[in-house]
Amino acid sequence: MATSKTTGVQEFARDVVLGLSDTPRWLPCKYLYDARGSELFELITAQPEYYPTRTEASILEQYAQELPKLTGAVSLIELGSGSSVKTDHILRAYELVQSVEYVPVDVSRAAIEDARDRLGREFPNVTVKGVVGTYEEAFPLIRDHSPAMVLFLGSTLGNFNQAESLIFWRRVSRGLQAGDFFLLGVDLVKERAILEAAYNDAAGVTSEFTANLFGRINRELGADVDPTALEHVAQYNAAWQRMEMFVRFNRTQRVRVDPLDMDLEIAAGEQIMIEISRKFQLANLETFLDCFGLETVATFTDDRRWFGELLLKKVG
Repeated sequence: MATSKTTGVQEFARDVVLGLSDTPRWLPCKYLYDARGSELFELITAQPEYYPTRTEASILEQYAQELPKLTGAVSLIELGSGSSVKTDHILRAYELVQSVEYVPVDVSRAAIEDARDRLGREFPNVTVKGVVGTYEEAFPLIRDHSPAMVLFLGSTLGNFNQAESLIFWRRVSRGLQAGDFFLLGVDLVKERAILEAAYNDAAGVTSEFTANLFGRINRELGADVDPTALEHVAQYNAAWQRMEMFVRFNRTQRVRVDPLDMDLEIAAGEQIMIEISRKFQLANLETFLDCFGLETVATFTDDRRWFGELLLKKVG
């Protein structure tokens, strides 16, 4: 469903006020990914400290040819597809044995259009039916394309807290038909130093990425936050097995939200949580997913067991 620009700004404004009025303060991570934020995230994935993207790509490159043998002929539906580059390995494997229908789903129209154009050139035997929308809007598509395999790569699952994860998997379970598949990419628990380095790159790209969220608030909501007074903070919470990213205000500032005619004051030293990235243990995750009728068919990891791909099948 199309959303007007005005409605989008109002929703953004409400979410900002909601998060910044809470204790502790927070902001939804989805707003990190405007055009500039998406560009910066692509740069983050190329940083030497940031292992997840290249590690997952190496797993898919090595094992993608096993997937068609395990699933048979299926349509491919990808949630949060972005540029779809890692998906190339999967598309190539399926293209060898069947005609392929690929449905990338992303909130970014530009990402969908770019992926459709690129894949049309590189995979002439793949039919691309891009959908601009949220995960929730994608779930009804599964029934229409069954038998299907849903792809959820990049450990995006890690951005959900426990309550959000529960809601997500309930919707997935309702959307999948018996015999459908789900390919899940997850980042695994590992040493603190490796994790914290990945979210604190030496080049400062991640710092610019988090600061850009307040740049977006300035541009779209009329705020006047001084980006030079913001500090990127990323640390591993071992008790919750997750990375936590914050923006710390090093000087007291007023955050103006024009669409709602509101002002919020953030004191010096306060931190605003803007993203979490949960890390997983495969055995625990498999047990959890089994509660939703999702049976683990196969698990693929890299040699260091830093990242995992779970092929799940809906049963019952």
